[in-house]
Formats: sequence, structure tokens, C-alpha cells
Amino acid sequence: MQIRYLLAISLFPQLVLANETAELAPTDQCIVEPPVKRYTTTPQQDTPLNLQQIKIISDSSSAKMGDKARFNGDVSFSQGSRHIAADTAVLDQAEERLDANGNLVFQDSMFTVTADSLIAQMRTNSATLSGAQYWMHGQQIHGEAEKLEITPDNNLHLSNTNFTTCPPGDTSWLLEAERIKIDSTEEWGELWDAKLKIGNVPVFYIPYMTIPVSEKRKSGFLFPTISTSTTNGVELATPYYWNIAPEYDLTFTPHYMSARGLFLKSDFRYLAGDDQAGRLNVEYLGSDGMLESKKDRYLYHWEHQGAINKNWRVLANYTDVSDNNYFNDLNSDVNRATDNQLSRIGEIAYFESNWDVSARVQDIKVLGEDEKPYQVMPQINFNYRSPNLWHGLDFDFTSEATNFAHTENQYATATRLHLEPSVSLPIHGPAGSFTSELKLLQTNYWQQQNGYQGTDELDSSVNRTLPQVRLHGQINFERFTNLFEQNYRQTLEPQFQYLYVGYKDQSNIGIYDTAQLQEDYHGLFRERRFSGLDRIADANQMTLGLTTRLFDEQNREKFKFSIGQIYYFEDSEVGIGDFNFQGTNYTQEATSNSVLAAELNTQIYNDWFIGGAIQYDTKLSENKKSEITLDFRPSANKLIQFSYRYVPDLVNSNTNESVNISQTGMRAAWPLTDSLYLVGNWYYDLNESRAVETYTGFQYESCCWAVRLSYHYRIKTNYDDDLSDTIENRELFESGVYLNFVIKGLGGSGPLGVGDMLNDGLFNYRKPLYLKN
Repeated sequence: MQIRYLLAISLFPQLVLANETAELAPTDQCIVEPPVKRYTTTPQQDTPLNLQQIKIISDSSSAKMGDKARFNGDVSFSQGSRHIAADTAVLDQAEERLDANGNLVFQDSMFTVTADSLIAQMRTNSATLSGAQYWMHGQQIHGEAEKLEITPDNNLHLSNTNFTTCPPGDTSWLLEAERIKIDSTEEWGELWDAKLKIGNVPVFYIPYMTIPVSEKRKSGFLFPTISTSTTNGVELATPYYWNIAPEYDLTFTPHYMSARGLFLKSDFRYLAGDDQAGRLNVEYLGSDGMLESKKDRYLYHWEHQGAINKNWRVLANYTDVSDNNYFNDLNSDVNRATDNQLSRIGEIAYFESNWDVSARVQDIKVLGEDEKPYQVMPQINFNYRSPNLWHGLDFDFTSEATNFAHTENQYATATRLHLEPSVSLPIHGPAGSFTSELKLLQTNYWQQQNGYQGTDELDSSVNRTLPQVRLHGQINFERFTNLFEQNYRQTLEPQFQYLYVGYKDQSNIGIYDTAQLQEDYHGLFRERRFSGLDRIADANQMTLGLTTRLFDEQNREKFKFSIGQIYYFEDSEVGIGDFNFQGTNYTQEATSNSVLAAELNTQIYNDWFIGGAIQYDTKLSENKKSEITLDFRPSANKLIQFSYRYVPDLVNSNTNESVNISQTGMRAAWPLTDSLYLVGNWYYDLNESRAVETYTGFQYESCCWAVRLSYHYRIKTNYDDDLSDTIENRELFESGVYLNFVIKGLGGSGPLGVGDMLNDGLFNYRKPLYLKN
């Protein structure tokens, strides 16, 4: 049982591209407006404030040339963007000083201040206000100060002051300080001798700290996170943020775990011009105290993407970890515990309007798997498009040259060249469409046996030429109908596809990047039965499908049902069964038709929606795969979902045993009040008669703070690794209680968000249909 109390007051800023918008801007309903009239003035452009015209309006006045001028009753003083309102004011012309008292209001473009009195020096553009209350424009920040000074460069100096982002009269949290300095240029505040009060109770004393008053970034320590658990012990993380430059920053986090040791994390982010961005992460835990071996654990990760110019694109992604269970045991900034593949990709591409070329290298590390996938070292792609080449004919040409390498000698390696020219004649209209297509699939392999021990002999050179013909047509019928006393427009969309692919024996080709694809409804109309190019199945088949939809009077889709099946005129002689990368298990497809695939998405009544899919073997009368969800969604922030899924004969990667998945679940997100949310989910394994995941969370959020209390119980992902911890020594389930607390306005990360609670688990929330509602 893991119990975690997390104080998450984060000052982590946003490093964004120039065209991105800030994520931490307060919502309109949370902005605290001053309880006085806002004055709008039009400053004289490019003119210093002290040279701009002064306007004074009052009920009465008396003045002596070169001496003092007195103003009484609704005094209004304006100069540029500054405005002062008071009951009385005295202007000393010799000293260029203004004294104002009574119902005093001071405003400029940054803030509004009410005070007991004001002394302004017009020569230096400075002012001092006593007994002040202030409000930052467009922000939630407001507070009080015994003395507030406005410096000549428009900075604020506050003495014996406080501030909060809570609404007036709400003391959920308050920060008191002996002195605050707000820099209007840097848009950051410095605090000395500060105390944080929550509910009028002091909880922190901070000798010195800085806070943001805008979206600008600044170096400094971020608020720590504190937690305790039975697996990690007492945890304390103290991040330090380094604002290196406008286009670079670094967050370094020493994370101490009493049960494991010191976990060091660094996150470096950068911008490369306006169109490229990247990130570099390094994580290290020396001598993990929870492992018998006491071995070191580490991670390094680099990602980069963007455009060099309007034609060139680049992409890079590389991650490596010390062991298979790294993400299961440690709270990484890179991947979640449910991620078991580490992708290493490097790509550069050049695009023109009718052609593109790219070069790519790829390596995938699968956690918990003994067999390693092939590496793509490298792959060159060239694609050419010429629409409407001649009398409506389209010409396309795709090609690739790929070198497959492997880290172990017992695997065969290969170089593959594939050329695929095609000519098609598309005909489209409101009543339907018809496309006829002719392709030539030309593939050459040059294979090296190495220490290959497969059951079939691989040829050193293979030349495979296959013709392909595809005819696809669809007809669109529609009518107006009345169902359940409602008017609808119903469509009926039958479609067919005839596919012919020539046959050639391919048992002399290794398996490098090929696997069987799913046969869902949309998959019935694919050209290929396998991913990759190592197996191209021969085909002489017809696919028949039918879709019907209902649209209401506002043209919103309320119902959609699709059903289809493939009918084979000849048995396919190219197949692929269970295999490893040392050889193939060559199988033959001998069936007259594919599975019957159907999908349903509908709004059954008001706010109730149902979605489902099934793949049914009509020859064996067996359910090959099915899932169904029932949603109740009365509004955008209310949800109840019931679900069931069934997948037979799923191979367990750890044991290589075939298992049936039969699981049911329920998920809900519901506001109990305007500020209090309940989110929960529960999934149950019907075969094992046990819960596989339970999540319950309460979240309260106001304009100035948010708190989340959640309980999580779920099956734990465990892999065999080389750190002397076997699967038998690891817990099968993990559970925990978590408390997250955010104070807004202290650089907090904003709302905790109900959406991430829906996705915080093994089973993420998905809408069951594409209906517009």
C-alpha cells in the first residue's frame, strides 16, 4: 500500500515557440477587478511621461502663479497613462509635487491602487501612497501595503504588505512580506521575510523568494515536492530552474528517496529558431537501495523536431534506460509505467508540391522482450505524385531502399529495394465514386545469412514482381424518414472492392518488418493483409460493405452502422503465422471468406450513446474480437461510461502463452458542485475474477487554489531484467493514496484538470463514436 502526500506548488514556466500562446493565463471569471472605475487614457506615443500634457479637473480650485494650486471636489489628475482621483489635491508648482487625499485612486496601465494619501514627484515620475490596496490589471493578484512606492522606472516597492489571488474576502491563502519589489520590465516580484498563510494559519517562512507577475521566466528554486510511500520511503524533491537564455532553459531536480537513494533528474529545453524545438533529459539513481544488486539506474532521452525552412523537415528521438523496470519503479519525466517500447528515430525530409524524399534510421527497444526487432539503418524514401496526368488519370510512384541490420549475429540481415508505380482513374460525384487502379510491385532483396538458424533457406538474392489491380466503388443513396416522431435524413452507402494481387512464393525471404494487420471494418478495404513488405499476400477477392447513417434536422449525425466481409475467389497461398525473427512459420490461408466485421455508433436517447465493434468468424461461429461502450454524457464535464471488451488467443509476451481477455469496466466524471468533481474508474477481469484497476479521485478547484485526493489500485507491469530482481520477487498489484495541492498565483501549474484524471491509468478514456455532440 503506497500513501503519498504531494505538495505541488510549481513555478515551472513555459518554453514556447513564437507562435504559441501561454497556458497559464487566468480565466476571465477568476480575474479580480478593482472596485473602482477604470479610466482609459490615450498616451502620447514616443513621448516621455514627464513631458506629456497634464490635465486637472475639479469642482473648485485656487492658485497662485509659481506657488501652490489647490483643488477640491472630484479632483481628476491625468498625465499619459496615469490617472489620480481624490477629494482634495495640492500642486506645488515650485517643487513639482502633488499631494492628494480622500477617496484616493491611482491608476496606470499596470495596476490600480486605492490609498489614504499620495505624494507624487512629477519631476522624477515617482509617487508614494500610504494605506494602499492594489490590484494588478488582467491578473488575479491583489493585496494591501502600509506603504507603496512607484519608482521613476515604474517599479513597485511595497512595505509591510501582502497579496493573494483569491477573491476579496477569501483568505484561503495569503502571502505576507516585509518588503516586495515588483520589476515592471522583468515582470517579476522579489519578496523578503515572507510568510505563507493558509486559512490564516502560517505554514511557511521564506526569507527570500521571487514570483512571476506575467509569463516571463526567471532562474531560481522552485517549490519542493514532499511525499512518503512504502516503496520509496520519505521523498523530497527540490527543483532548480535556470533561465539560461530566451531560447534555452534547464530544470535540475535532486530527488531524495530514503528507501532508494538520491535520484537526480535534469530537463534541458531549447528552441532552434522559430520552427524547431528540442528536449534533453538525463536521470540517474546510484545504488538503488530497493534492489538486491544495489545497481545504478539511469535514463537519457533526446527529442528534436521542426522545419529548417519551407522544404526541409527534421525529426530525432532517442531514449535508453538501464533496465526493463525503470519506468515501473521510478517517476520519470519521460515515459509512463505503461510504456514498454523505446523508439530511436532520426529522419530528415525534403518536400515539394509533387514529390518528396526522406532518409530515416530507426531502432526500437522493447522492454521485457528477449528478441530484438530489426534496425533500419537506413531507409531512403522517394515519392512522386502527378494528379490528372492525362485525361483524368493520376500517376503515383513510391519507393524505398532499406537496410535491415541486427545487433546479434544469429539473425539474417538484408537490403531491400521496393518500387511501386501506379496509375489510377478516380471518378467522384454526389451519387458515388468509382476508382480503378493498376500497380506494379517490384521488390528486390539482398540477404546475408550470418548465423541464421531458420527452418527455411533464405536466398542471397530475391527478385519479386507482382501485379495488383484494385477496383473500388461506392453508391450514395439517401431519403427522408420519420422515426420515433423525429424527422431524419437517412443514407445508405453500399461499397465494394475487387482486389487482385499476383502470387509468388516468398518463403525464401526473411521477416524483417512484417506482421498481420487487424481485420476491422475499415481494414477490410485495405490493399494488404500484412504490414511491411516482406510478405505481400496474393489475392483474388471481393469486399462488400454497407454503411447507413441518420442525420437530424440540424444535420448532426445520430446513428452510424457499418458491416462488411471479404469473399475469396481463390485461397491465398501466402500467409504468416506466429514467428520469431530467426525464421518463419509459413502458413496457408484456406478459407472462403474473412471475418464479418461490424461497427455501431449511435445516440440511442437524449444524452445516451453506444459504440461497439465486432469481428466474427462466420465459418467457425467464433467471436474473434469485440468491444462495446455505453456513455451517458449530459454535458461536456459530465460522463458515465460502461464498457466491455473481449479478445481471444492473445499471446502473453512474458510467458508466450495464449490467453483470452474478457474485461468489463465503468468510468465516471461528475461535478458534485460547481467546484467539486468526482472522477473514478473500475475495470474487472472476468476470466481471473479480479479487479485490474480501480481509481477514485475528488478534486476541488477555486480561483485561488485546487486540491485533489485520489486512490489508485492497479495491476503492476513487471519484467524480468538483469538487476537480480525476478518477476516472482515483485508485487503483482500496487495501490496508493495521493494528495495534490496547487496554490494559484505563486507560479502554480494552474488547474489540476479533470481530463488528465480520466487518462490517469492503464485504460484511457475514449469517446466511443465520432458523432458530433
